[in-house]
Amino acid sequence: MKKAIAIVSLTAAFAAASHSGAVTLTFACDSVGSGYDECQKGANAWAKQTGNTVKLLQVPKETDQRLALYQQQLGAKSGDVDVYMIDVVWPGLIGQHLLDLKKYIPQADVSRHFPAIVQNNTIGGKLVGMPFFTDAGVLYYRTDLLKKYGYTAAPKTWNELATMAQKIQAGERKTNPKFVGYVFQGKNYEGLTCDALEWISSFGGGSIVDPSGKITVNNDKAVAALRTIQGLVGTISPSAVTTYGEEEARNVWQAGNSAFMRNWPYAYAAGQEEGSAVKGKIGVAALPAGPGGKPAATLGGWQLAVNAYSKNPKEAASLVQYMTSLQEQKRRAIEASYNPTIATLYKDPAVLKAVPFFGSLYDVFTNAVARPATVTGSKYNQVSDAFSTAVYNVLTKKTAPGPALKTLEGQLSRIKGRGW
Repeated sequence: MKKAIAIVSLTAAFAAASHSGAVTLTFACDSVGSGYDECQKGANAWAKQTGNTVKLLQVPKETDQRLALYQQQLGAKSGDVDVYMIDVVWPGLIGQHLLDLKKYIPQADVSRHFPAIVQNNTIGGKLVGMPFFTDAGVLYYRTDLLKKYGYTAAPKTWNELATMAQKIQAGERKTNPKFVGYVFQGKNYEGLTCDALEWISSFGGGSIVDPSGKITVNNDKAVAALRTIQGLVGTISPSAVTTYGEEEARNVWQAGNSAFMRNWPYAYAAGQEEGSAVKGKIGVAALPAGPGGKPAATLGGWQLAVNAYSKNPKEAASLVQYMTSLQEQKRRAIEASYNPTIATLYKDPAVLKAVPFFGSLYDVFTNAVARPATVTGSKYNQVSDAFSTAVYNVLTKKTAPGPALKTLEGQLSRIKGRGW
């Protein structure tokens, strides 16, 4: 009974938030995996409750392209888009163009979310984004193929992954020439920054720039990490992996053409859909560790923010409040395996039934490695671009790992010299 009353009260609150005259909001949400459809479901539910209308925009899949588009719009002080879905590393880049949600969303709602993410989204005392879903890189593996080739558990180290993938790839290629051992995000974009930070951190090589602002990326462990991954390209990973983003990797995996994949949690629900070649054969584990290191997962995740130039800030904040609510995060977790930002949902029986690894990998999600966005501030994009380009040059064998990181160190020093 209490639950029913709570939902009725929430519905009434959203209905009350609407003006007597209905408005149309424009929402730049998601386009990766089932992201667009899931955003549409939530937006439609809010619209039905409030009598307003939400128009969803198709946005670029690549985060770099998305950010460039948003910066162009916000820099022009355009109010064409009311609500943006923003990456966890963007608040410091575009926060000055976003509304302070503390003025619109009750503290009781804000305090349900992971405190670290709320803190990440608070710039100069302003809450510029509400946590929508969190993310961390994970290792997907084929449970049926591990069993077939005599393995009882996912690989714990990168060397184990290479050995296992090589054996499975050799066996499967006898009947499927397209089969590969391992796919990941190797294209030169923000996704490669995420993957490469995991590699380096898992070897004990740090996080590019440390929290004090010191450039740490040029070290022996980081060199060893890049040398190891460079050795995977063209052996257990196809040479074309250097053109893969999240969706390209997922398409290979979901077609049944890969033994292992690095991706975000959203790929689990997509892989379990009807018609997927890997449905019922998906295992999820922490990513491998380097020698003497420990598994590392890059912190990802997305927030919902209101454009400070929106002509309908009250309604836009109401949409954000609904989309980030416990009931909507629960629905998205169950239906599409999006990681909630509300801790209690990781113990919810319905969520754990739908996505069992949310329970076993809870520590991976809550202890993920952050990209150096906070310390580098407005220069983060330049830092990330320089890092991903250096790593890309290693993967494509244009540069050896040692010289690549030495050059990168110089580039980062020049960026730092301009102030971060």
